[in-house]
Amino acid sequence: MKILIMGLPGSGKTWLAERLQKHLECAWFNADEVRRMASDWEFGEEARVRQPRRMRNLADYEKGCGRTVICDFVCPTEMTRFIFDADITIWMDTIVAGRFQDTNKMFENPDKADYKINHFMSDDEIASFANQLTGVHA
Repeated sequence: MKILIMGLPGSGKTWLAERLQKHLECAWFNADEVRRMASDWEFGEEARVRQPRRMRNLADYEKGCGRTVICDFVCPTEMTRFIFDADITIWMDTIVAGRFQDTNKMFENPDKADYKINHFMSDDEIASFANQLTGVHA
């Protein structure tokens, strides 16, 4: 299963991913860490297409090995979400604007997301959500 946690910078993507990963015991790729490893801090149009491809390649490898994987990154447009091709999309809709005006301007609210999170969840809510994601209901 390939899970995308997307939303504006500062919306809590990494915060949720870190906590969910512990419950799901799965691979997790954070966009900033992936960019750091690739020494790629470009944010132009070409780079905004390159990043979802890079994240997709990492996630597809894990999924191909039969593992669940979480990727957390802005994924700001319908096109970038199409490129990533998540099995499950979680939209962190917790803020109105992020800290980068260029990203705020280009960000497209998703037409469809499997889950829309509008608050920072408690540990119990995250555990329940992880069970929901895996189809195990407590």
